[in-house]
Amino acid sequence: MLRSFSRANTKPEFLLQSKPRPSGGAITISLFSSAVAQNQASLTPITSTLLQKCNSLAQAKLIHQQLLVQGLYQDFTTRLVSAYLTHNAPSHSISILERLTPSTSVVFCWNTIIRRSLRLGFSHDVLSLFRRMLRLHCPPDHYTFPFVLKACGELPSFRSGAAVHAVVSTTGFDSNVFVCNALVAMYARCGELDDARQMFEEMHDKGICDIVSWNSIVAAYTQSRDAKNAVELFRIMMNDSEIHPDIVSLVNVLPACGSLGASLHGMQLHAFALRRGLFEDVFVGNALMDMYAKCRMIEQANKVFESMEVKDVVSWNAMVTGYSQAGRFEEALGLFEKMREEKIELDVVTWSAVIAGYAQKGHGYEALGVFRQMQLCGSKPNVVTLVSVLSGCASIAALLQGKETHCYAIKCVLNYDWNDPGEDLMVINGLIDMYAKCKSTNVARLMFDSVAPSDRNVVTWTVMIGGYAQHGEANDALKLFSEMLQEGNSMKPNTFTICCALMACAHLAALRFGKQIHAYILRNRYESVMLFMENCLIDMYSKSGDIHAARVVFDNMQHRNSVSWTSLLTGYGMHGYGEEAIKVLDDMRAAGFVPDGITFLVLLYVCSHSGMVDQGIRFFESMHTEYSVTPELDHFACMVDLLGRAGRFGQALELVHSMPMEPTAIVWIALLSGCRIHGNVELGEYAAAQLQELGSENDGSYTLLSNIYANARRWRDVARVRSLMKYSGVKKRPGCSWVQGTKGTATFYVGDRSHPQFEQIYKLLADLIQRIKAIGFVPETNCALHDVDDEEKGDLLFEHSEKLALAYGILVSTPGVPIHITKNLRVCSDCHNAFTYISMIIDNEIILRDSSRFHHFKSGSCSCRGYW
Repeated sequence: MLRSFSRANTKPEFLLQSKPRPSGGAITISLFSSAVAQNQASLTPITSTLLQKCNSLAQAKLIHQQLLVQGLYQDFTTRLVSAYLTHNAPSHSISILERLTPSTSVVFCWNTIIRRSLRLGFSHDVLSLFRRMLRLHCPPDHYTFPFVLKACGELPSFRSGAAVHAVVSTTGFDSNVFVCNALVAMYARCGELDDARQMFEEMHDKGICDIVSWNSIVAAYTQSRDAKNAVELFRIMMNDSEIHPDIVSLVNVLPACGSLGASLHGMQLHAFALRRGLFEDVFVGNALMDMYAKCRMIEQANKVFESMEVKDVVSWNAMVTGYSQAGRFEEALGLFEKMREEKIELDVVTWSAVIAGYAQKGHGYEALGVFRQMQLCGSKPNVVTLVSVLSGCASIAALLQGKETHCYAIKCVLNYDWNDPGEDLMVINGLIDMYAKCKSTNVARLMFDSVAPSDRNVVTWTVMIGGYAQHGEANDALKLFSEMLQEGNSMKPNTFTICCALMACAHLAALRFGKQIHAYILRNRYESVMLFMENCLIDMYSKSGDIHAARVVFDNMQHRNSVSWTSLLTGYGMHGYGEEAIKVLDDMRAAGFVPDGITFLVLLYVCSHSGMVDQGIRFFESMHTEYSVTPELDHFACMVDLLGRAGRFGQALELVHSMPMEPTAIVWIALLSGCRIHGNVELGEYAAAQLQELGSENDGSYTLLSNIYANARRWRDVARVRSLMKYSGVKKRPGCSWVQGTKGTATFYVGDRSHPQFEQIYKLLADLIQRIKAIGFVPETNCALHDVDDEEKGDLLFEHSEKLALAYGILVSTPGVPIHITKNLRVCSDCHNAFTYISMIIDNEIILRDSSRFHHFKSGSCSCRGYW
């Protein structure tokens, strides 16, 4: 090593070579050899200058060598450490420090190295340096601990943080306010809110709390989404005469007020900021805007925005996001365009807010267009952007674009070691939701299964269950919901999960499962969100055949909204209880609710299924005259259905021709359905021709026309319609009925013999038909839509799926217990007639739900009163 120093001294020519335009640093270095010849007193300032002027690691090493040779090393260790750090050589700095006796200046140097690693994001290195410092018996000071504790929080590593806390206690810094504040922040960032609060309380008891301490604990609660405790602590801080809230205090607590919807607290803080002159700070203004926006006080947020003298991009983003979340997308888009006009740099938050706004409004193509613009502008999407884009794809069932977004996520976001696992899961949840809503539930399920059970959160379960429930795979939805609640799975469903499960129960008319979910809700106390779930319970009970239970839920609600009233009205309409529905409407008006377009749609549906033709006409006429509600396409379709069911075809056709918009398939199908009921072949053919012009490929319209021809015994036309269906590739849905038994739900198709008890089912059904024939039942052979003799038609009618389901229900049900049957198509008139007679000879009420409505058969009568 000494030889290397000697070689460096004997060959200084490379430093002394003249340069055409030497820099100041080079001149200084060139003076080094002359400084060596002078005494030490004159050498000190030159060496100091040399260390400051050296502009490379090689020069720093050369000076280091000369300091060792001249015996000046001890006087310049701190400057030498700094020089090595300046040239990104921390290992050389550490090598120097390890050979020095601990002192205040040495601790300062360690702190400098630790702070550098922290600033560069090397949190593990910070802990390693701290451990090395302790091994060298170099005592940390009140600057060291905050750096190290911040690194523990950024990892986050509760175990390391607790170990550092132990060192703090043993070294006597547990009463130092700076160190204690760092401990509060560390515990909070590690998610240990209880430990953070305990640390704060200990500081408070010692009387060492300052404004930073209060700000740290309030921020901890806000960041942990415990807004209630954050606001409460801030209130206590305001009452402490020795503590004066500052800008940071307000910025910490205002988001908590927004999360709680605590507009009163927020307005009080606004007034406080004005009194203290804190409102002029752009951070406070931004926090106020965000708070007002979250409290749905968008006008107040706009006033804050307009009054701000200085606005940054965050200010504009707060308003764009606020308008978007409030559903006022036109204003959000206007601000977005204004930002572009004023050349304000758009960041990822701006783009994401606009994309999310389009997605929420169901404008998926527009959301994708903005996403493309964002990429062209060079702005890199974040997780929120991708989730919003996926939501836009889901809203328009854009599977191809959804797959493209999936590919982008794989390449740019997912599966990186440095990623936050929570953010990865957000994207995966968005992908599951997108695939499910694009009807690719198999792919969605593969995505769901790819997430380890321990890594799934409640959103993961909810989007998969909801995807199944919303797209006709209700059995899979309920099966998955059951798995979620299995022992060993600590995941608790949220409001949306439960509502998705109730939706699946409603689709299947799974009353027993629905009751179990209702019991789960009551046991687990979801009081804060009961309104939403109670509305779903009303819908579930109504669609599962227990309208009385739906009314009990409604009557016991503490709060009701328009959805509550509409759900009950719909339930009464489905069950044909028109008079009860009208009473509910009167009660709704008395409670101060004004009927809107949806309410009138439900009322027209109620009248259509209850035979209340004149009342329905009055409702339709009063929509515009009394309530200023403009009838839309669905209202006209309901009116055509109402008039068609009553056989008033002249009025129905006149209404169709007077519509202010072009009739769509739903209108002509409603008219075609009325023609089937009343056997109006000519008008039925006209409606079918209109459907064909519209390109409707619905199997129901073909079936209705085929039924009209079959009832008129026009078998050639029946064959023509079936041939047309085959040529067009339209397949008729097979009739399917299911019934709830003691061991679950049993499903039957026409002529089904797959059930283990099929022999007993057919034997019981044959006996029932014989018994009801003895009391007057005559099979309606015109319901058998085949050109065969009446005896063979009777055999075909005997095997209908709803009859098989009823026979099985009688086999497994206790006398007196209602039998619940669901059919995917409209029940045929022969089965309807047979059920009416069978209800006279059994002790069970038969509750049949078909694709149109409910039928309650009891003691020889049906709730539809023959109007169906």
